[in-house]
Amino acid sequence: MKAIALFSGGLDSTIAAKLIIDQGIEVIACNINTGFGSTKDRLAHMKNMCQQIGAEFRSVDIRDEYIQDVLFTPKYGYGKNFNPCIDCHAKMFEVAKRVMEEWGASFLISGEVLGQRPMSQNSESLQKVLNLSNCEGLLLRPLSAKALTPTIPETEGWVDREKLEHIVGRNRERQMELAEKFNLKDYEAPGGGCLLTDEKFSNKIRDFIAHDTFTVEDIPTLKYGRQLRLPEGAKFIIGRNAEDNEILEKIKNQKFIHIDTELFGPHSLISANASDNDKVLAAKLVLAYCKQDFEGEQTLMFEDVALTTVSDMSRHDAQKYFI
Repeated sequence: MKAIALFSGGLDSTIAAKLIIDQGIEVIACNINTGFGSTKDRLAHMKNMCQQIGAEFRSVDIRDEYIQDVLFTPKYGYGKNFNPCIDCHAKMFEVAKRVMEEWGASFLISGEVLGQRPMSQNSESLQKVLNLSNCEGLLLRPLSAKALTPTIPETEGWVDREKLEHIVGRNRERQMELAEKFNLKDYEAPGGGCLLTDEKFSNKIRDFIAHDTFTVEDIPTLKYGRQLRLPEGAKFIIGRNAEDNEILEKIKNQKFIHIDTELFGPHSLISANASDNDKVLAAKLVLAYCKQDFEGEQTLMFEDVALTTVSDMSRHDAQKYFI
């Protein structure tokens, strides 16, 4: 017997998988990559948690599908920000169900807890997810199983329902007890790992789609750097630190051109169709964020085109353009 666990690397999804593994069932921990997880690379963490519980880790990239089917047209709308949580969960289960036969699995597992999140994990929302993903009966939620209708794995005797949990609500005391029981190390504190629940990130998406069509290639341009919209419409991104600079330097996106300077300063991107006035303003702002003290004219490269200007603006001047 084999099951696919929807896996985020968080404590709930780790414990849910462990409860099933301890019943002698092989579990594949499947992380569904929508493109909107944390800006931090969590791959090593997820693999570490899987190693601790004895699950195989796999990842499925659905970024294109997610943008096309979910992000801008959710059937059940958005949460507080740009987060289509119900549709998002349903899409993940739909994808997991799609690979069940290929991976030799018989049912699905989720770390969802009834009542943990008031909008997306109440009983009505959990049922909407089942209906939308067509996973009725196939999706087992081990942490709240005893508070929910028995699923096929339980009624068929593949899983012993008595060994599952009855966790309801936001109190995580029972999860902490189980983490100690299972001797889990380095697990993460609970918190939102999805950027779409963040107000500032949501504003960046709204700004982007007001000016352009959004594609997978645009995701990293929103996740890193200071985000600015210049007076004549250009999108401008300034690296905040060495990590940002390294990532921004690697971005290949026809909508943007790279701005380079020989000075010790940020790596930046600007819309490829930026006006001359916006390019001059961008150059001045790049100089404002450079580390060195310098005087006179400085030359920056907008890809293969040189632009020479003086540093007569401050970082404070950039504030009015922040998204």
